[in-house]
Amino acid sequence: MKPVIGIVAKHYYNDHKRLETFIRDEVEQAIFDNGGIAIGILPPNEDKIKASSDWKEQLTTAEKHNLYEAISLCDGIILQGGGYADEYECFIAKYCHDYDIPILGICAGNQNMVRALGGTISRIEGLKHDSDDAYVHPIKINIDSKIYRIIGKEETMVNSRHNNYASNPGPLKITAYSDDGIPEVLEDNQKRFYVGVQFHPESLIKRDESMNKIFVSFIDVCSQYKNEKK
Repeated sequence: MKPVIGIVAKHYYNDHKRLETFIRDEVEQAIFDNGGIAIGILPPNEDKIKASSDWKEQLTTAEKHNLYEAISLCDGIILQGGGYADEYECFIAKYCHDYDIPILGICAGNQNMVRALGGTISRIEGLKHDSDDAYVHPIKINIDSKIYRIIGKEETMVNSRHNNYASNPGPLKITAYSDDGIPEVLEDNQKRFYVGVQFHPESLIKRDESMNKIFVSFIDVCSQYKNEKK
């Protein structure tokens, strides 16, 4: 049985100003291409509730139980990128941390993992990290880290599409930096897989083995977790 990976869908307003949800095709394809089954975890309500660094849980009991049921179907969770941070994303990140459920955060997903554990997110001032280029800058990787064990290199090139960053990672450990000091990978090595990346590996998996290895490793851990739950 393949591991089931829940992609947390995000709210957005369409061209008619009606609220909808989305899941990026690149993220789901990265899961399918590396041996997982992708399903969506939908927002528990129709309201956008912005998550800030002083995030507090605001979901109703029914909304929380709906998320518990959805998460219980999964062997791992991905918090995808996207400019808006919603409260339920932080709730899911905190729940995965509390119960040691494998989770990978991408860009804004990484930032929501930080918010969930009491860290701080800040705007980038005077720095250009928002680019459509395939590769934008290198990152330097701590050899004593999960991301080093996954990629096997002390430096690699990444893309970069963000305006915010983790100015205070809270209890998470910064294990990779960009060349201008922006944290690029955050981890909790006490967990099975609690890793956030500030870049978008899903956009590079077809051309960059290092980026694909992130999904290979994550899905492998999710498969092990699935077997442990039996």
